[in-house]
Amino acid sequence: MSEYVLEMRDVCKSFPGVKALDHAQLKLRPGTVHALMGENGAGKSTLMKCMFGIYKMDEGEIYIDGEKVTISDPLEAWDKGISMVHQELQPIPARTIGENIFLGRYPMKKALGFIPVVDHDKMYEETAKLLKRVRMDFDPKQKLGTLTVSQMQSVEIAKAVAGNCRVLILDEPTSSLTQNEVEALFRIVEDLKKENVAIVYISHKMDEILRISDEVTIMRDGQYIGTWESKDLTTDFIITKMVGRELTNLYPKRENVPGEVVFEVEDFTSINPRSFRHCSFNVRKGEILGVAGLVGAQRTELMEGLFGTRSHTSGSIHYKGKELKISRPKDAIDHGIAMLTEDRRGSGIMGVLSVADNISVASLNKYIDYGFMLNTKKIDALVEENRQKMNIKTPSGKTLIQSLSGGNQQKVLIGRWLANNPDVLILDEPTRGIDVGAKYEIYCIIADLAKQGKSIIMISSEMGELIGMSDRIMVMCDGRITGFIDGKEANQENIMALATQFE
Repeated sequence: MSEYVLEMRDVCKSFPGVKALDHAQLKLRPGTVHALMGENGAGKSTLMKCMFGIYKMDEGEIYIDGEKVTISDPLEAWDKGISMVHQELQPIPARTIGENIFLGRYPMKKALGFIPVVDHDKMYEETAKLLKRVRMDFDPKQKLGTLTVSQMQSVEIAKAVAGNCRVLILDEPTSSLTQNEVEALFRIVEDLKKENVAIVYISHKMDEILRISDEVTIMRDGQYIGTWESKDLTTDFIITKMVGRELTNLYPKRENVPGEVVFEVEDFTSINPRSFRHCSFNVRKGEILGVAGLVGAQRTELMEGLFGTRSHTSGSIHYKGKELKISRPKDAIDHGIAMLTEDRRGSGIMGVLSVADNISVASLNKYIDYGFMLNTKKIDALVEENRQKMNIKTPSGKTLIQSLSGGNQQKVLIGRWLANNPDVLILDEPTRGIDVGAKYEIYCIIADLAKQGKSIIMISSEMGELIGMSDRIMVMCDGRITGFIDGKEANQENIMALATQFE
């Protein structure tokens, strides 16, 4: 028997204009957590999709217990004991937990001796056992839509280990979880390790990787860089191997000089009594205002209210002393306000359209000739300008945006709003789900915009990001603004003190 439950050797995979994998490899030991790390676009997800049978390898071999195997589709991967929990969950909220877990492979029985029907009793009995395995004390008949995101993720893990699971792939499993929910996930992972399951853990969060993993494999530009034991690694070493260079500072030097107050919000209150209320703040020209708060603080909701995607009952917005009437996003855009959404996939990119379409969609009126005809040459020039300015890695402007890495998608969305030359930019979690190299590039873009005199409002759940990038930090708790901290005086303690200041 091989010491490895699964091996991938010399895997190559190409897409039009892109070589996604170039002789990549991976070796998994049973009962271990193996972290797979690399920048966005390094090939991590592509390698996993080749393992799981979603993609067909151009070259390469897969071995299970030392024997060469062929995996042509996810069902075949499942039969061989390989399961995958994707970053983007795809629940069916209106169906029960049991129906979600056994979707596509319901246990059957014969009614009237010959009619095949779903054996609901057996399904719910097996579901109860699986839920217990992942420490979930829920009724198997409960509708999935009544659960939180982390609970739905636990259901996905229960589904993944329902068969003879020997290899479990977790792709960015904590990107939408609170700290308590992360701890619950880690307990499940430890339980699975004791059952000799090999776990592939994909994440950009260094502290999680160093804590939960036994081994780390790093990829760069589709190639295998190396594998190390986690106990021997440091964050700086991982970053250097991931990006191919040393990042002497995680945050760029900022040269912006905040000027006069240009954007003012007074007594802003949501139509929903459980959301934001009586919020007042201002932003200066060339200032980066960080917005901190725990999950449920209503930071995103407040910004969406200012941008016109949520209703409010009272309050006013002024720009350079002039009151703005904003009841829909178009009003905000017309007044020079832009908002980078938190949910890049759900409400940001238009996946079936090209990079050029995604960059130009918010400013198409600037590229219309004769009142009806798009000037494609001007749009191509806009795309090329953004490609060079923000180092967007894409074969061409005609490439579908859904084929780009998360960091490059985020740059395209920033380019979309910059095409309108806005004065106020609201950036909601601008670096969520992207790697450290791409984060640094986006930090540089934000710092440069502030230097140009743009007013930046940046929501972030990462304390280090807020402290490293903000001139001032506004803290929210339970829908209220609880205080402001000068960027030079900010630390985790004084931010958390305000973030937990409940009434």
